[in-house]
Amino acid sequence: MTRKTLWHWGWLCLSLSLGACSSDMNRTDFAEKAQQESNDLIEKKDAQWRQLNEVAPLSYLTDLIQDPQLELFIQQGLAANPDLQKTLLTLKASAWQLKSTHGDRLPSIDAGFSRNKTESIDASYNADISISWEADFWGKLANTEEAAAKSLAADQALFQESQDALVANIIKSWLAMTSKQHLIDIESQRLAVLETNENRLLQRFKNGLNDLEELDEAQTASSQSRADLAQFKEELAIERRTLQRYLGSEEALTVAANLDYPAVGLTLEHLPKQSLQRRPDLKAAYFAIQAADLSVTVAYKDMLPSISLSATLSDTANSPSSALFTSPVWSLLAQLTQPLYQGGKLKAAVEIAKLNTAQAYQDYRSTLLTAVNEVESTIGQEQVLTQQISNIQQALQSSRNNLSRYEQKYRTGLVELSDLIRVQETTFNLAAELDNLHYQHLINRVDLGLALGLGVKES
Repeated sequence: MTRKTLWHWGWLCLSLSLGACSSDMNRTDFAEKAQQESNDLIEKKDAQWRQLNEVAPLSYLTDLIQDPQLELFIQQGLAANPDLQKTLLTLKASAWQLKSTHGDRLPSIDAGFSRNKTESIDASYNADISISWEADFWGKLANTEEAAAKSLAADQALFQESQDALVANIIKSWLAMTSKQHLIDIESQRLAVLETNENRLLQRFKNGLNDLEELDEAQTASSQSRADLAQFKEELAIERRTLQRYLGSEEALTVAANLDYPAVGLTLEHLPKQSLQRRPDLKAAYFAIQAADLSVTVAYKDMLPSISLSATLSDTANSPSSALFTSPVWSLLAQLTQPLYQGGKLKAAVEIAKLNTAQAYQDYRSTLLTAVNEVESTIGQEQVLTQQISNIQQALQSSRNNLSRYEQKYRTGLVELSDLIRVQETTFNLAAELDNLHYQHLINRVDLGLALGLGVKES
């Protein structure tokens, strides 16, 4: 009877094991689907992206601008920014979590020592050393460790993304300081001209040659210019404080803005080769799929029998020294456990793990589509801004030529001061617009670098 019962139990364990394995083999490989979808999408965009051709390819985001001061800012930010350091601590915690998961595959050793005393009986001392180990017959613990390794890789990619974003923000803030300084310079020139015009109108009004309305308009324009100038100066101070925050510095920055915009290099020639696949957010999303897929495997293997081994060496004596294994007794236990019924808990765990993997796949698709959208948007902006800069440069040159002619005509009395003021206003507005377009063009280059996956060199 006993032998027959054991035979039935053996067949039951085997059938459950085969059922779990067959279900595991039939599930969708979302990691492979994600990789194939990424390759297909990039292939479709290959011809379109290859139409743009410039200089040699860049390797890293920091190669966009070569400036010693900016390089120092970037190094300081990477070393001291508190948000980045917090992300780094999270990454270190994930690394220790992986070590903890690896420890589950190794034998555990425990030692104990106790003293027992009851009434009218001499005290006894017990010492024991036990070793326990779960045999990873199905590779479940190995899969768990591999899933933790994929999660760590995803965290590393997210840390890389945080580094890239920080460097991009430092570059943008540094460029914004130059932009604000240029606005201050242009507005200061405008204000000087407006004050000169105001003095002219005041003198003409005293001489009875102008109406009070024209003088009021000139004074209004001067006051508005002073207000704008004060605003631009405060915006420059704000950019300094923003850069200080990115650098993680407690001391106020006193560095002056650059006089001119730096040259920014970026290639689009080998775009499909260096875009998307290098993006850390895509890497993190892909590793998340693999980690979730391994969790499904672990959930299936939780249905399989588990084998654990334990050995104990113990001794009992009337004194502490005698209890230290002078005449120890050993015992060995091997245990086979097969889950039979847990109220559907194991099946639910499998389905939840599957849904988590499907969600991770959809997250990857969303990240991929966002990446493509960012690349296309920044490429579109690159073309538009290039055209706008060319057109506004021509308009500004024409306006300056026109202003020169109006100044000559005004000195000879051929045009009114109001006409000269109108041309001056147009010229200053075009100069401010052109400078802003240059700034937006540089910012778009930084955004394009991020979209292409040009990150920070890993130390």
